[in-house]
Amino acid sequence: MRVAIVTESFPPDVNGVANSVVRVADHLRARGHEPLVVAPAPSAGCRDVTGRLPYPVVRVPSVPMPGYPNFRLGLPSRRIAAALREHRTDIVHLASPFFLGGTGARVTARLGLPSVAVYQTDVAAYARLYRYFGWGESTAWRWLRQIHNGAGRTLAPSTAAATALLANGIRRVWLWRRGVDAARFDPSHRSAALRTALAPNGEVIVGYVGRLAAEKRIDLLAPIARQKGVRFVVVGSGPAEEPLRRALPGAVFLGARRGGQLARLYASFDVFAHAGPFETFGQTIQEAMASGLPVVAPAAGGPVDLVTHDRTGFLVPPFDAEALGAAVSKLVEDPELRREFGAAGRAEVGSRTWAAVGDELIGHYVAVHSGILPVPPRVSLHGEAA
Repeated sequence: MRVAIVTESFPPDVNGVANSVVRVADHLRARGHEPLVVAPAPSAGCRDVTGRLPYPVVRVPSVPMPGYPNFRLGLPSRRIAAALREHRTDIVHLASPFFLGGTGARVTARLGLPSVAVYQTDVAAYARLYRYFGWGESTAWRWLRQIHNGAGRTLAPSTAAATALLANGIRRVWLWRRGVDAARFDPSHRSAALRTALAPNGEVIVGYVGRLAAEKRIDLLAPIARQKGVRFVVVGSGPAEEPLRRALPGAVFLGARRGGQLARLYASFDVFAHAGPFETFGQTIQEAMASGLPVVAPAAGGPVDLVTHDRTGFLVPPFDAEALGAAVSKLVEDPELRREFGAAGRAEVGSRTWAAVGDELIGHYVAVHSGILPVPPRVSLHGEAA
């Protein structure tokens, strides 16, 4: 199949949408399909990876997003329709569609192409937090309904996300989770030298990996950084970095990390902590589990599907800094519990390969392209949602 992926984000961006699009495109190539990626142009001075990829990438003009200048918004462009025609696209994959994805949806409809929309970002919550373009949650949901209800299927990454979509009038919702590279993210990458550099006095290392942005609520982890015998390590970058440095003066900020370096950091942590209440999935949680770490996260959104409370980690009430700190403290004080939870988490995610979820995605493409659109009756942890 010829699959055009219209995405809100693509490398050199570092986020869940960009990462999953690369994984999907690579898997399509590996299975003999022909992907095309349409993405916003990176900011001036950023290294564009386009020329090194084994599939075409069409960049459209972009502008910085208000309040988050490192993220680029793709502008409406005639290049989209021209690229789809030249590619002779069979089906369009709208990756976390909102801004560029809205244009992509209109072009797709005009060309009479079938499409699948992949929901990855809690846009309505972000609209409430950032007041994008003066929009509130209700306006954001109206716009999302227009985009997603025009697609053959909407794929949600978690039962919480699927439930929210259905409650807000989006139809034909199916579950499609994310994969994890369990070879890259593996406990065997634990580094004694790295641990000594991060925690020279033998502290228990509690880590966070992800974007540094207001909606991640990393400020709620501040009490953890003050715990005796704990070294709190933050991996990532974003617009909230400076205020977070002030809020967490004892933490180690390492900036963004990728590849093998990131894998070594995960494996060298002792506990993974996450406070974001708006996660539709929680890919860094899954990577931490693959790395053999116990996880502490809020009982909201995607983490509810990923973390089994009191087996692979602890789920605590969202927005509750005290509960986060208490859960982490319990793990800090009990090395055996850390090992037990970490091993259980590793076992739980080991089969969630990108190849398996990629093949599942191709099944959705085939069904939509063939006009097979059954409507399953309810949300299920193991099936579809409608």
